[in-house]
Amino acid sequence: MIPGSIPSPDPAWSQIALGPLTIQVYALCLLAGIAAAVVLTQRRLGARGAADGVTLDIAIWAVPLGIVVARIYHVLTHLGDYTGPGSDPWEWLRVWEGGIAVFGSLIGGAIGVLIGCRVAGLRFWSFADALAPALLLAQAIGRLGNYVNQELFGSPTTLPWGLEISPDAPMYPDGVPAGTVFHPLFLYEMLWNLAGMTVLLLLDRRSARRRAARVAAGQPAGPGLRWGRLFGLYLVWYGLGRSWLESVRIDPTSEAPLGVPINIWTALGAILLGVAIVVVQGRRHRVPEDSVYVPGREPAAEGGPGPAATPEDPAATGYDGPTGVDPAITGEPPEERGTSPQ
Repeated sequence: MIPGSIPSPDPAWSQIALGPLTIQVYALCLLAGIAAAVVLTQRRLGARGAADGVTLDIAIWAVPLGIVVARIYHVLTHLGDYTGPGSDPWEWLRVWEGGIAVFGSLIGGAIGVLIGCRVAGLRFWSFADALAPALLLAQAIGRLGNYVNQELFGSPTTLPWGLEISPDAPMYPDGVPAGTVFHPLFLYEMLWNLAGMTVLLLLDRRSARRRAARVAAGQPAGPGLRWGRLFGLYLVWYGLGRSWLESVRIDPTSEAPLGVPINIWTALGAILLGVAIVVVQGRRHRVPEDSVYVPGREPAAEGGPGPAATPEDPAATGYDGPTGVDPAITGEPPEERGTSPQ
């Protein structure tokens, strides 16, 4: 081993036995990431006038669909592992044995968010913008599960932060001598995602300040990073990082059309989609977003208690009036919040 290399956890740490019940630590990491994303997204939405708990209502739709489609994506991109002589069709359903894909979870989660937003009366793109930094936080936390499972590593390296992988680990490459250390791709992606979360929050705050300055000067404010544009930047950021990581990855990943792993194709698609969202939404919407709710679907319009949340109602919005906002979380000045006329 190289001095200073990163040791992998004992394989016994990947599971927790509670009597007849076995809990996968990887699943706990995913749940921790989801919980963190729900909290951050709710804080950002609540400061913009959304009702308390609305993020959890939408997560009830998004999380199950994200898991189901993540499994489908994994199986379809690893058909060689699930078909052929001696294969067991029931293995397609055994998600607890491992095998879900982030890109699949994004597709399924987006479908779930769309359904949840329609039920709650929220604008889809408003929710997506609030969620964008939280997604990177969730993905960073979830990658700890890959560390515990001794997976998501790259080619051999002599760098001092190389990752030790047990030769008995299922993902250990054939023909590689024991004691070899590998690029810790799980760690690279964690750092990339945390950096991306910070960048998105800072860009959001800067955009909000520029809009406030233009309003104060009597100039058109413009859309800023709303109407889905912040989410588009998320797709670009994550796609760029993931495309490089997949090019270095050597543990079994997916099918490779034209010799390129399908995850790289998907990452490139995410980048193009993100750029398209930023450009198209900026042209479609020339004015700032007036409310996170679809017009006529604000809480008061649904018969809820009291008027819709406004910046003057700290108990409803979660901030202390015009000067108490935390821009690092919301990325938006209080004077631009509130709800549109019904």
